[in-house]
Amino acid sequence: MSVYLYGVTRKGVRVPHGTRGVGNPPGRVRTLVDGDLAAVVGTAPEGLRARRRDLRAHQGVLLAVGAGGPLLPMRFGAVVADEDAVTGWLRGDAGGWAAALDRVAGRCELNLKVSPAEHGLADLVRDDPRLRQLREESRRRPSYDVSIRLGEAVVAGLRRRAVEAAQAAAAPLTALADETQPGPDVPGCVLNLSFLVAADRVPECRAAFDGVAERLAGRADLRLTGPLPCYSFSGLPAPAGI
Repeated sequence: MSVYLYGVTRKGVRVPHGTRGVGNPPGRVRTLVDGDLAAVVGTAPEGLRARRRDLRAHQGVLLAVGAGGPLLPMRFGAVVADEDAVTGWLRGDAGGWAAALDRVAGRCELNLKVSPAEHGLADLVRDDPRLRQLREESRRRPSYDVSIRLGEAVVAGLRRRAVEAAQAAAAPLTALADETQPGPDVPGCVLNLSFLVAADRVPECRAAFDGVAERLAGRADLRLTGPLPCYSFSGLPAPAGI
């Protein structure tokens, strides 16, 4: 029977009573132990898709189990052929998993995304002499060429301000984090950066971010998400057959 894989933890870390995972009805979650390691698993439901309900269930399992010990999370949708494949995967690099669990123990992930603030156009025009000149030119002598140049200058200016804001927002979080990891490109974002943070420093990180976000209001849209499972810092290779 196919096995749905949530992540890897240490032997002895328990799945809290009543935890339910993906599927309809929600599936039971358990651990498969091999040596000092345990895989957090459930029965793989048929027709699994990235529905909001199942995405939330997957993350809920990770947060519930991770509250009891270090956890290396898998991304949503990891399905393995059977239990033997899971335990064989654990056995293949037991030392690597142990080191990775030490790395994330007592830590969580925060994610920062920054994008240009479209509502900051008025401030941008006020602060940029070239943009003011182009706007006046477009009013005096409207033309396709001037409109294109004005539009390009606006996009470039909003992006420049967002990049500056991203650097300012990331700096205090980087100082508080153990590690950082850039994420994949996100359409519309100038920064997608994750931070590995000690769980007891999350309030300090939030306070630092809130101070920067208030100061940069109108210059960029800033969003800090978390605490999250340590997706960006798990270093888990996918088992064969996924």
